[in-house]
Amino acid sequence: MSLIGNIIWIVFGGWAIALEYIIGGIALCLTIVGIPFGIQCFKLAILGFAPFGQQIEAGRTLSGCLSLPLNIIWLIFGGFWIFLTHIVCGLIFCITIIGIPFGVQHFKLAGLAFAPFGRSYGY
Repeated sequence: MSLIGNIIWIVFGGWAIALEYIIGGIALCLTIVGIPFGIQCFKLAILGFAPFGQQIEAGRTLSGCLSLPLNIIWLIFGGFWIFLTHIVCGLIFCITIIGIPFGVQHFKLAGLAFAPFGRSYGY
């Protein structure tokens, strides 16, 4: 079911979400200060391209005590708007029964977009 969900996700806009995160990641990686944030954008791009079948886990990365200040900086300089976008898209998808699985994936992306540092994803 994950494969079918990911194919439908990609066809109906998942590629656009991933492309936006990739462009943002490249722009952030152009500066030395923005490299950690660019890496998080690439993490969101991979998850945004194929979110079905992947779980987000807390505490599996080596960022340690830097997770909190980096998440605060992320939230102030754009993460909040990404979070709100995924919440709104998730609510719109959840209006219909067919869209509920896609809304759930947007809520998963919203959680990662709110605080990406100190989290990882996998199957």
